[in-house]
Amino acid sequence: MMIRIRPMLLLVFVVLVTAACSPETENQEKESVELTISAASSLQDALRKIKTEFEHDYPYITIQYNFASSGTLQQQISQGAPVDVFLSAAAETFDPLVEEGLIDSDQSVDLLGNEIVLIVPKGAQGKFASFEEVVHAERIAIGTPDSVPAGIYGKEVLESVSVWNQVEGSLIFAKDVRQVLTYVETNNVDAGIVYKTDALRSDKVEVAAEAAEQDHSPIVYPAGVVSSGNHPEEAALFYHYIQNDQSMKMFKEYGFKDLSE
Repeated sequence: MMIRIRPMLLLVFVVLVTAACSPETENQEKESVELTISAASSLQDALRKIKTEFEHDYPYITIQYNFASSGTLQQQISQGAPVDVFLSAAAETFDPLVEEGLIDSDQSVDLLGNEIVLIVPKGAQGKFASFEEVVHAERIAIGTPDSVPAGIYGKEVLESVSVWNQVEGSLIFAKDVRQVLTYVETNNVDAGIVYKTDALRSDKVEVAAEAAEQDHSPIVYPAGVVSSGNHPEEAALFYHYIQNDQSMKMFKEYGFKDLSE
């Protein structure tokens, strides 16, 4: 005996099956996961915006950021800190982790570029017209070159324009570029060396000079999945997400360069 299904019941059945297979339903059924993303301090603003979009697309995943200098983050990962994805502000603090097998070489990429600038408190733009002129400053803030990539690049610039030895006694070393920015914003120093992206986020500072590209090593922000992470599948999702067109557009809005262009 043939069983007949009423058209309306058939329609309801199809709708229910389709809904059950939709991405939203799949997300709802997945177990909640918290990803730990260690990232250079200069990426804070852009990554917080990306976090909102990512968590909207993947509601079962919560992003927990750990912002600090790249050197500090490198040490934490080397010592076994629970991290899923690492975004560094320099290859020097990223490549050793790849060589040690702590970053998945198949899931790593040179993601972004940036620029080094000399900043001064708002209204003091005419005080220094170049990096050479910081010899006249009493206090200059710079990231600690041993652990802060912006400090490494800044030191290279000052050495390239032949003033490092003259200004070394005037340098105020900071734990990251955000601290340098704060020193300048609060007039605790005469000038500071930061990334252009940091200067653009503040209305309390002005760019006095931009470093020439030939005066420092190429500025590259690598990103990669940490091999020892607890959530490799979700980490891979985030790793690919920060490379999509929407995320790259957000990075560029904050002044970063898209190295794929």
